[in-house]
Amino acid sequence: MTARTSARDLWATVENPQAMAHQRQRPPDNHVHTHWSWDTADSSTMRRACEKAIQLGLPSIAFTEHLDFTVWDPDDRATDEGLVERHASRHAEIDVQGYFAELTEVRERFPELRILSGVETGEPHLFGSSVAAYLRDAPVDRVLGSLHSLSHNGKLYGVGHLLWNDEDGTMRRYLAELVDMIESSAVFQVLAHVDFPRRYWPGGTHRFVEKDYEEEYRAVFRALARSGRALEINTSSPLASADQIRWFYEEGGEAVSYGSDAHNPSAVGQKFDLAVDVVEAAGFRPGRDRFDFWRR
Repeated sequence: MTARTSARDLWATVENPQAMAHQRQRPPDNHVHTHWSWDTADSSTMRRACEKAIQLGLPSIAFTEHLDFTVWDPDDRATDEGLVERHASRHAEIDVQGYFAELTEVRERFPELRILSGVETGEPHLFGSSVAAYLRDAPVDRVLGSLHSLSHNGKLYGVGHLLWNDEDGTMRRYLAELVDMIESSAVFQVLAHVDFPRRYWPGGTHRFVEKDYEEEYRAVFRALARSGRALEINTSSPLASADQIRWFYEEGGEAVSYGSDAHNPSAVGQKFDLAVDVVEAAGFRPGRDRFDFWRR
């Protein structure tokens, strides 16, 4: 299997990925949402997600709820940049008390599973003061950094909205903003779904040509590698190719995190067997213990 093997090619080499599960170490799922996230159904409970993780033989799970802001601090960069609101926002705050009460419950119920607290911070470089205030009051084990939105005419717009006007320009702007986010925010440990816009690519994800953005991706990966943080391989997004993960490796990347980005318990650990093939083809291997990131 070569380092240039694509995710599609890997599917062809594995007739039954589930049958291979017992032959390899299963990685943790470091990116899972429950009903404490504003975009997730009430039926998506921590208990059901834990049951799925145990069924799959995962060593740990991190409940990384969406930490997004519709009202922000005067000291936030978003204020300095003149941003006034989010376009068509449904974002809502996390019920911290309820979240941690349920977390305590599942930790007691499933002692065989390591269960981490967490948040997925949207645009953390724009909301540094607000994120810091939240984490002072509700510290967590795992912090993901995500870029879901870009500024336009004084508002934050979801990337999918902007792609329909200028797909190429929006993608290049998105990747440049990721470099800025990495270099100006140290609050997160893992960079989530580096190619988030692919999910909403006009005309279908198959039209996205990853190679067209290699230099921009490499700039992101150089910045991330210099920071010493991990790159997520997100299995809810169209799965990253071994080429893309190899670019991170070649730019000095040290660690890869696996995240299902599950918003439904049935999606916990989805496509992890294929994701392991992709990550190993790029040169990464299991880390220091079964709870660790995978490392070079």
